[in-house]
Amino acid sequence: MTYQGVLTKMQTEFTKPINYYLVFKNDFINLNQLLNKTLEFSFVKYECLNCHLDKPIYRQGFCKSCFFEIPQAADWIMKPELSKAHLGIEERDLDYEKQVQLKPHIVYLANSSNVKVGVTRKGQVPTRWIDQGAHEAIEIVEVPNRYLAGITEVALKDYVGDKTNWRTMLKNEIKDENLIEWRDKLKQYIPDEAQQYYIEDNEETNIEFPVLRYPTKPKSLNFTKTAHYTGVLKGIKGQYLIFEDDTVCNIRSNEGLVVNITIL
Repeated sequence: MTYQGVLTKMQTEFTKPINYYLVFKNDFINLNQLLNKTLEFSFVKYECLNCHLDKPIYRQGFCKSCFFEIPQAADWIMKPELSKAHLGIEERDLDYEKQVQLKPHIVYLANSSNVKVGVTRKGQVPTRWIDQGAHEAIEIVEVPNRYLAGITEVALKDYVGDKTNWRTMLKNEIKDENLIEWRDKLKQYIPDEAQQYYIEDNEETNIEFPVLRYPTKPKSLNFTKTAHYTGVLKGIKGQYLIFEDDTVCNIRSNEGLVVNITIL
């Protein structure tokens, strides 16, 4: 059976283990059902996630012109502390920026390769943690807008990491941490503007991924460089497909690429 579609972030269900889906325009694939099966991938063309034209992807699934024009790729997406909608200041599209920035946001700790601090909209919990391959996570503060979450994250970066080592995460070379102790230890460094939003009493969320075998020396697959690939699917973690030969495919890095997927 062969499927064709443009790659976008895998959709997930918070189950034990996590259920993963590739969603195309007219179809979807439950990837958990394909564990231990041989999959063949072929790159077909580009399709920008915004303009849908066959133009080389620049970043985040967008062509270069869209990346520098649309609000979904503005600087505040990656740097929440740059958010200005709460001040009524527009960067690219104030209506869109208000819609996203002026919603409750969570500052959290997640343990994927190490303990890191991050920011996400409240509605993206626990999806954001799943996407990062975190096996445990906990909320620190819940604030009313993206700006407050951003300045809190910046303040905590001096005392805890803010990046995931993808190789360590995929190799599962991780240890359990007491995130409640981490949360309490970091409370004193939360900015004054966000102190009132500190979450005193909550528990860790634990996440289990559908992985039969972890890679020992993960090597990354990009379909613009390797137009054809065949491998046996052994696991899914974060936004990565893990194959028997230690090849790993970050679906987020391949967003905006149209591929054929054949189940052999």
